[in-house]
Amino acid sequence: MSEERTMPPVEPLVIRSLVRVEKTTANDRSIGAILIDAGRLTLEDAERILRKQKEDGLRFGEAAIKLGLLAEVDIQFALARQFDYPYLVPGESNVSGELVAAYQPFSRQVEALRALRSQLMLRWFNGNLDRRAISIVSTSRNEGRSYLAANLAIVFSQLGERTLLIDADLRNPRQHELFGLPNRAGLSQLVTARADETAIERVPTFMDFSVLTAGSVPPNPQELLSRSSFSNLLGSLVERYDVIILDTPAADQGADAQIVADRAGAALVVARQNHSYVGDLQDLSESLHHAATAIVGVVMNNF
Repeated sequence: MSEERTMPPVEPLVIRSLVRVEKTTANDRSIGAILIDAGRLTLEDAERILRKQKEDGLRFGEAAIKLGLLAEVDIQFALARQFDYPYLVPGESNVSGELVAAYQPFSRQVEALRALRSQLMLRWFNGNLDRRAISIVSTSRNEGRSYLAANLAIVFSQLGERTLLIDADLRNPRQHELFGLPNRAGLSQLVTARADETAIERVPTFMDFSVLTAGSVPPNPQELLSRSSFSNLLGSLVERYDVIILDTPAADQGADAQIVADRAGAALVVARQNHSYVGDLQDLSESLHHAATAIVGVVMNNF
């Protein structure tokens, strides 16, 4: 007498698919699924692309472009999500359009920023706690310090580094404006113990990127930055972040930039073509050298 075998119930395929979609992350999903979720592609058009892909032996993106249903920028958007390389779409964020690394990651400007990032990884950032911070300095205003500091911080975060951008310009702060962040509590409050490290704002669009705004503009910025509490703060932060980039005031406004550079241990000097004076750059370099601050390099802006 044969033993009767009971087959286990078959789970409906549609339910299994829904559970899988719910649990997957961006880099587990197909380009089509990412674009559908982002509202850039309909299910019907995705089916047309899949048929074309099968008929002509093309990749999904090639088939989509051939059908005229997607553009190259859409494919780049999906690939960025797949490979954890997020960037922003104009109109979808409060982040300023000046941040080309956030909006135009495939542009020539951002390629130059990535080349600079590589140089800094070779020349300064080596994983040691005493080589995790760098200040961005220049001789006068309107030379591109804040612009460079912000974009450089973004490309480091896109590399997967735990990145913190600190606005240490307590005279004319800009980072809160560039990132569309509140500036009620920031560096000035932390240094004076009127706030804690919850003042550090996580920027959720990027992988592991945070900003510490300047906070209230104090009447004594140089004295605040000279306090041991600022050094102690940096000492605690280098244990939590791989890369810390500090924006600074112009050197001709006081000794703030030199103080911040000394605390960071290194400086990247910014100059602007047809704007900066060679003599001023030499004076700044000499003052940094006398303070035993490592000058990692010089960047020439041409905007």
